[in-house]
Amino acid sequence: MQAPVTVIVAQDMQFYEHLPRLFPHADAKSMFAGNDAVITATAFRNSSLQGAYLIMAARSLGLDCGPMSGFDNAKLDSTFFPDGRYRSNFLINIGYGDASKLHERLPRFAFDEVCQIL
Repeated sequence: MQAPVTVIVAQDMQFYEHLPRLFPHADAKSMFAGNDAVITATAFRNSSLQGAYLIMAARSLGLDCGPMSGFDNAKLDSTFFPDGRYRSNFLINIGYGDASKLHERLPRFAFDEVCQIL
């Protein structure tokens, strides 16, 4: 609650409208127009990736990041995106944390426990 910045990572549910400009060498817009399942999956996946890039960039500048899910997406969306074009994915609190209040790093799986090189 004390972070100086809270970012709403959201997805543009009409992102495909920009594809003629951003991906001009193919008719990519037609792959999405009217296909809600593909729009939803693609928008969610790409907004997640962009949010992760933002976290990496902020951390490379020495900032602390607290990504969060588990909030009321519908309430947030109705407050900040009432026209429905954008949908919240997750939040990121960004700032400089108090190192004295941080937990020790939690256990992690070893690489070979979760990955396989083929």
